[in-house]
Amino acid sequence: MSMDTLSPPSSLRRRHLVLGGLAAAAAPWASAQGSSDTPVRLIVPFTPGTGIDLIARQIGPALSDRLKRPFFVENKAGASGNIGTQEVTRATPDGTTLLVSVNTLVMNMALYPKAGFDPLKDLAPVSLTSWGQLLLVANPGTGIDSLKGLVERAKAKPGALNYGSPGAGTPHHLAMELLKNRAKVSLTHISYRGTAPAVTDLLGGQIDVMFLPIHVALQHVKAGKLKALAISSTKSSPLLPDVPPLNSLNLGDMNVDMWYGVLAPAGTPQPFIERLNTELRDILALPAVAKAFETQGMTPAHSTPDQFRQVMVADAKRWADLIKAQKITAE
Repeated sequence: MSMDTLSPPSSLRRRHLVLGGLAAAAAPWASAQGSSDTPVRLIVPFTPGTGIDLIARQIGPALSDRLKRPFFVENKAGASGNIGTQEVTRATPDGTTLLVSVNTLVMNMALYPKAGFDPLKDLAPVSLTSWGQLLLVANPGTGIDSLKGLVERAKAKPGALNYGSPGAGTPHHLAMELLKNRAKVSLTHISYRGTAPAVTDLLGGQIDVMFLPIHVALQHVKAGKLKALAISSTKSSPLLPDVPPLNSLNLGDMNVDMWYGVLAPAGTPQPFIERLNTELRDILALPAVAKAFETQGMTPAHSTPDQFRQVMVADAKRWADLIKAQKITAE
């Protein structure tokens, strides 16, 4: 018997190839679906205790309950969030690794052009989770009691006022640089390693003004230790109804609220992303989640993956343009 008689007919061979191809295409989705004991890592590229960490620890247990598989938080801090982010971009896109991050993610693109990844290409947006407000505050000893007063003082004495931030390229830093750029004023940047030491010096009068997350600043404003000058949103906050938004300067869009969200490695099967998105929509609507987020000055916010991508793309351009115009570098 010849070997040819042992070979399957060509039509059967083609069928096997087609079925094999379909199986290969379905493999990532099947893997992403995972079994009930396949854990999912929620990578937080910052230290425990941050707002991003709180988000992950709120949504993790809820996702575990709904998807019937373990979700656990893993903090991978360092390099302004780049270390943890890079790990996610290099992870297998099988639904077992997710990123929980903040708008620093796209700010870093212009600050660290050699980071080794592109968030817009190497990550797949799943959903926004929340928005957080920044409050522009001054030490009362400066005598500055309004946003207009700050701009006038900065114009009268260029570079004499200083402001703090938790580090170069942070939302706190770039918010002030946007104000400087739009108002055509000069203030001197003092970069700190984290928010806590900057707040200490702000309260002590070593620095004059600073953008702070509203939940960090509010207690000091209420105690009279800091003067609230403006809120980062397009309208006043119910927590401080008398404090005007930055947009009151009429210098264009000055909204510098921080967004937070969940992302997956590029190539993660779309059905899995859609399932996560649906579950997050319901989780973010829970009163308990809203209450927990409130402690970090955040408001829950859900979006479609495409809406989240649009936010990222627009923000990446906005901050890249500012970083170039202000000649900002990562320190």
